[in-house]
Amino acid sequence: MPADTATTVTADAAPASGRIRRFLDSDIGWSFRTTPAAWISALVLTLLIVTAFLAPLIAAQNPYDLSQIFIDKAEIPPIWQEGGEWPFLLGTDPQGRDVLSAILYGSRISLIIGFAAVLVSMLIGVGVGLLAGFHGGRIDNLLMRLGDTVLSIPTLLMAILVSAVFRGLLPPELRDPFAAMVLVLAISLTNWVQYARVVRALTMVERRKEYVLAARIIHVPAARIMLRHILPNTLTPVLVSATLNLGLAILSEATLSFLGVGMPITQPSLGTLIRIGNQYLFSGSWWLVVFPSLQLGLIVLSVNLLGDWLRDALNPKLR
Repeated sequence: MPADTATTVTADAAPASGRIRRFLDSDIGWSFRTTPAAWISALVLTLLIVTAFLAPLIAAQNPYDLSQIFIDKAEIPPIWQEGGEWPFLLGTDPQGRDVLSAILYGSRISLIIGFAAVLVSMLIGVGVGLLAGFHGGRIDNLLMRLGDTVLSIPTLLMAILVSAVFRGLLPPELRDPFAAMVLVLAISLTNWVQYARVVRALTMVERRKEYVLAARIIHVPAARIMLRHILPNTLTPVLVSATLNLGLAILSEATLSFLGVGMPITQPSLGTLIRIGNQYLFSGSWWLVVFPSLQLGLIVLSVNLLGDWLRDALNPKLR
């Protein structure tokens, strides 16, 4: 390796290691290192995410590829039971799909929908909260009454209603390809209100401070004040809420899919796998519902534990 290249690599690696060291030495890093629930949940969640997104490389088969599914391998029990076969470690379903492969691919769908739903609802809520808190008056009343209307309807019922409306507007041949997008919209339109309320309250406090008043005096555009000055001061509670709501979004997707208004059988998420497995629970094929349920529980539990730690770490009053 040439000397200049080695020097560049060393120079790039030094700041990265320095940032990691500063994080570990900070209050949040110290809290993370000394809280077993935090680093264990982070490790488990990272493992689940990595295996889900590397599913095409580590799964025994692609459950969406009909050429890799064999009907004669239907309902094979897990490998440790009599009748189990390699490489079907967790058995197969009535269509001959490897349960472990289906779980890995289904986890990827559930995680993508969960992350996308949290991101969209956060963007909507932050935008609404900034507008309501900064302008106040009629705009504030209108936006907050809209939020109260959304909250007055049960979340699951609202998600089912939104999902049914969007699916009804799509032609039948487009419902399955756009099922994930419909789920993201359905979950996002029911979860944005809490972000809006948090950001609105913080914005109403920040807009009275001197730096905002000074910016308004020199005629800085309102959009620039909100985005460059007020928004950064509201991100901490928003990120905590987003982490805590990720588990809720994944559970909402699983519930909608379990009820049959979510992902189709041809592209099963964890909720779809649980719905399919529930039909065979009393026929002896217990692994069809137990293993997807355990995977879903691990993901949600890890996210919730990580969110609880982050809330406590960023709020000294809760330490």
